[in-house]
Amino acid sequence: MAESALPTEYQRILDAVRQPAGPVVTRQIGELLGLDTAVRGKPEPLRGELTRLADHGRLRERPDVKFTIRP
Repeated sequence: MAESALPTEYQRILDAVRQPAGPVVTRQIGELLGLDTAVRGKPEPLRGELTRLADHGRLRERPDVKFTIRP
């Protein structure tokens, strides 16, 4: 499936993961998306979306729980 066929939110997440120069944690992606990451637990729904994208082969989740774009 082409990336353009993904839901808009997933496209935004993939774009946010591409911005930094290396692997990112959920909090960094949330900040890039303009989400409130100061409250503990707020980024959890985002972490679920990142995990789903990793499960579907769009992202790579590293053992240190950082995410990168899959080559």
